[in-house]
Amino acid sequence: MKAYERLLEYVVIKTPSCEANASSTPSSSCQFDLAYVLADEMKELGLSDVYVSDKCYVYGKLPATSGYENIACIGFIAHMDTVEEFTEAAIHPVLHENYDGNDVILGESGRVIDVKTFPHLPDLKGRTLITTDGNTVLGADDKAGIAEILTMIEELIHNDIPHGPIAVAFTPDEEIGSGAEDLDLARFGAKYAYTLDGDTEGEIQFENFNACSATFDITGLSVHPGDSKDKMINASLVAMEINGMLPGAEIPRNTEMYEGFYHLTDMKGDCGKAELHYIVRDHDASRFASRKETLKHIEKIMNEKWGAGTVKLTLKDQYKNMSEIIQDGNMHLIDHAKKACELAGIVPIVSPIRGGTDGCQLSYRGLPCPNLGTGGHGFHGPYEHITVEGMDLVVKMLVELVKLNM
Repeated sequence: MKAYERLLEYVVIKTPSCEANASSTPSSSCQFDLAYVLADEMKELGLSDVYVSDKCYVYGKLPATSGYENIACIGFIAHMDTVEEFTEAAIHPVLHENYDGNDVILGESGRVIDVKTFPHLPDLKGRTLITTDGNTVLGADDKAGIAEILTMIEELIHNDIPHGPIAVAFTPDEEIGSGAEDLDLARFGAKYAYTLDGDTEGEIQFENFNACSATFDITGLSVHPGDSKDKMINASLVAMEINGMLPGAEIPRNTEMYEGFYHLTDMKGDCGKAELHYIVRDHDASRFASRKETLKHIEKIMNEKWGAGTVKLTLKDQYKNMSEIIQDGNMHLIDHAKKACELAGIVPIVSPIRGGTDGCQLSYRGLPCPNLGTGGHGFHGPYEHITVEGMDLVVKMLVELVKLNM
């Protein structure tokens, strides 16, 4: 079976994770629907030790071919969940054969994947493009990764390609940041692994943001506006003042590559109470620490100005840059991925992740785990798309990667 054929089967099984239920794993029971389908398929392919945990993690192993049992076990990981947004309707994948490289009209939805917004589209001319009808996400993030991993396994088996031991795992809840937390590394059994959760084929990523959340809780003093002289402290105005103290150019819209930012995700408030919620990101650990110190300094200044207890800052670390782990004795993973791309006829693209990945958490748990591209684009919305040929190239690259692990 081709990778895209698997993808078409997987995407119609809706698996949105649920932020509101993030304290439970999985956050949505629908993820089990795909988990059991994958487990059955893995058994049919010939994987051993196939297991679905009570937290919706799917495990399996491909034993080494004879004579290669002592080679270090390599792992491949992808996630089963999708974002919650644009998942209300049934998912209808659409194939555009011999795509002409121009704007793509998505059915009768009124949406268009346009070249201005997605300038890579002309590079896909002549391929078979896969989209939705414009009403939902496609789910290639990350069901394309799942399809490519299992297709790679099938090719190794059916073509009698010698290989060492291979571990496979499919995780829940990556989209809400908890997909790696309960992965049983002992059961998984790999010495190192790759996540298949990136974009363009050939993408290789081992540098991600250091990340934290920041919340300012502001307590004002609400009195009648007609009698408020030297009394009122308007919490909403204090919130505006706090945001105004942050460097205005250091926001996502104005930054790229290794540049960090402060991102105001949401806010609410009135005269008496207000809240500001930020995510804070930077690749460099020292600059990241400085960003947190800036926020603490703002809290201090505001309380000195408006009175102790007016402003309370809460910082919560989320994940760290995995580059420290990869560069400390694990750069062969990147070298192998680059070589595998070249052998598959793909130009390797080593780039930083302007976000996080399951691999960063797993790397700090003791499983070095860079991220690889799946060939998809436009994730997290109705403009998501991928190509049949791009998925085929990723499968070819994965086969070459396994060979390099010999």
